[in-house]
Amino acid sequence: MTDSIIAVLDIDGTLIDSNYQHALAWYRALRSVGEIRPVWQLHRLIGMGGDQVVTAVGGEDLERRVGDRAREQQAKEVAAMIEEMAPLPGARDLLVAIKNRGHRLVLASSAQQSQADAFIDKLDARDIIDDYTTSADVEASKPAPDLLQVALKKLGAPSDAKSVMVGDSVWDIEAAKKAGMPAIAVRSGGFGDDELERAGAVAIYDTPGDVAEALDDTPLA
Repeated sequence: MTDSIIAVLDIDGTLIDSNYQHALAWYRALRSVGEIRPVWQLHRLIGMGGDQVVTAVGGEDLERRVGDRAREQQAKEVAAMIEEMAPLPGARDLLVAIKNRGHRLVLASSAQQSQADAFIDKLDARDIIDDYTTSADVEASKPAPDLLQVALKKLGAPSDAKSVMVGDSVWDIEAAKKAGMPAIAVRSGGFGDDELERAGAVAIYDTPGDVAEALDDTPLA
């Protein structure tokens, strides 16, 4: 058996194909409070914590005026589309491959509890993962490293434990860098390879299944 590593995996967009639904949910939520923004701009923010999106879209003034209402509506829009969201190719295979290597596995989600539970059930992963996080576990969301640090704490591991992150957005990769974790990226976030590399990704693959097949060439070998 190899030396045990803690694998910290993002769920939304990395294991579950949900990014474009989230972008549409933000579009509808902002439109409901009188703010119409191009969907492509909103998509660029997916992966960032929902508590930061409205400020990123329109600054502190917009956050002050509509932030809470927009987030409340966005959660409703996501819930209405959650049945459309499905695991990405090889997502469960990656979880199984990581566990078969003898590593510990925690899913680092900033989703609400109900969403995280739905995604874990879609992955049929309750008997595979060691633990998972939700938005209730942190005050500062990605690209802050807090979510990844909490993921380690959930396993009783120190902050300097040998760990690797797998994510799909530059926000995931930046959070991992701040947490001192090497980060593997998948392209399902819609970011360019140059952006992911600039953020600090050590390897980039098309799908979770591709990561599983190439595991021996990654820090999770």
